[in-house]
Amino acid sequence: MSGAKAIDATGPGDIETLAKGGRTNFLGFLLRLAARLPFLFIAGRWYGADALGRFAYATIIVEFAGQLATMGLKRGLAQQLANTKRDPSSVVWDGLLVGMIASVIAAGVLMAMPQLMFPNSEINHRDYLLPLTIFGWAGSDIALAALAYRGDIGATLKARSLIEPWVISIAAFGLAWYSLRDGLIMAYAISAAAAFAASLYPLLRTYGRPRGWRPEPIQLSRTALKNLPLAGADAIEWGSRRLDIAMLGLFFAPAIVGIYYVAQQVASLPQKLKTSFDPILGPVITQNLAEDNKKAVAKQVRQVGFWIIAAQIGIALALSIPGKAVMGLVGPSFVGGTGALAVLLAAEAIAATAVVSEAALIYVAPWRNLAISVAMIVLQAALSVAFVYLLRALLPALADAGWVKPRPDPREDAIAAAGPAIALMVGLGLAAIAKALLLRRMLGARVNGWRWSLIWAALIAGTLGWGVTRLPHSFEWFELVVGVPLILGTFGAIIWFKGFNQDDRALFRSHEAAAT
Repeated sequence: MSGAKAIDATGPGDIETLAKGGRTNFLGFLLRLAARLPFLFIAGRWYGADALGRFAYATIIVEFAGQLATMGLKRGLAQQLANTKRDPSSVVWDGLLVGMIASVIAAGVLMAMPQLMFPNSEINHRDYLLPLTIFGWAGSDIALAALAYRGDIGATLKARSLIEPWVISIAAFGLAWYSLRDGLIMAYAISAAAAFAASLYPLLRTYGRPRGWRPEPIQLSRTALKNLPLAGADAIEWGSRRLDIAMLGLFFAPAIVGIYYVAQQVASLPQKLKTSFDPILGPVITQNLAEDNKKAVAKQVRQVGFWIIAAQIGIALALSIPGKAVMGLVGPSFVGGTGALAVLLAAEAIAATAVVSEAALIYVAPWRNLAISVAMIVLQAALSVAFVYLLRALLPALADAGWVKPRPDPREDAIAAAGPAIALMVGLGLAAIAKALLLRRMLGARVNGWRWSLIWAALIAGTLGWGVTRLPHSFEWFELVVGVPLILGTFGAIIWFKGFNQDDRALFRSHEAAAT
């Protein structure tokens, strides 16, 4: 009976809703992977590490401003729609207006101080227009959050996994003939506009035009103030994945930043599996919290947490074990980022518990969640500096032992550039523990989605994958074509037979099958 009650605490409808979102998210991951790799190949092979490093630093500043401009509405909009008596379309357009006002401020600051985006390179007239992309990113995020509340996850799939990555890849290819200096940034601006258009069209179709809507200044200010802890949590969650690039831009040459950026982009692909669950997990959590059903919330966090942890570990093994082959696809000079890639993939797997816990904490303990996030990013920044100096101090000894090649310029040492990645892994690990413990206390139930079957699956799949890389005459394409499917297939089979229960298998059932 206890098992039946545990399942009923959430309800088959909630499980199927989460499972449907999970299936869509995994498809989105595959589509994004298929689109992002061509972009990295074009950027690495044609534009080079220097141009890619300049592009990476500028876009993280712009995207950070875009995160702030959403004013926490990526996740807070679901709560407002669930608790309001107003016309839903008016709430959505209020949110868009808040985002646009914040975008005006953020874009104005960056256009007035472009050196924030380009600290180590010359600035031309096109660079001043880059902050205008903030309107596209903020508007797209808010529109997709509103659509997710209505269960339309397909809009996110189309805008962020199809249109945005393919547009930037195609534009980068075409603009390479125009300018190897500005082509990447121009392609980025085009992709931002395309993503916004792809988000706005289904929003208008679902919610309709703002008829009878009148902006309410007092309500808008209350919305902005109410969402401050959410905005801060979103900005820090996003910033923790970009702080390493920012630190590298201060300590290392643009080429090193470019190499690290490729490793980060590959590692961030599975990270989308976590963040893309927020739009579908948020409405389910808010509805159960409105009914004071905390056990259901804990079960949902455990369920989604396990799905994400399993996917993260499998993908991390598949991309890190043949890491040299993965980085080598972008170009021979990028193979030096293999170590950073492995650390970043491990960090994303460790962070899964924190991200899923935060999906509930932003509603039950927003300020304490924000405090943990602030402490984490401060610790990450401090450890990044400490690890860079520590690794630089160890480099002469490593060079004397013949383990690494000495570099005359410390700004070109790829070994020391792994310091921010290690700091990220430590910070995310501590945050995961703290947020899981806090949520467990708030809900009065276990929230950790970890299962022991994950260890056995990782050991067996990892050993087989390592064996493929050790075969005589092994080469890049062989490791990718044989090793990656072998690792994923072995890991998935073990999890399916030894780790999945009845609710987990809902992830792979169609909606019609689940209903019957």
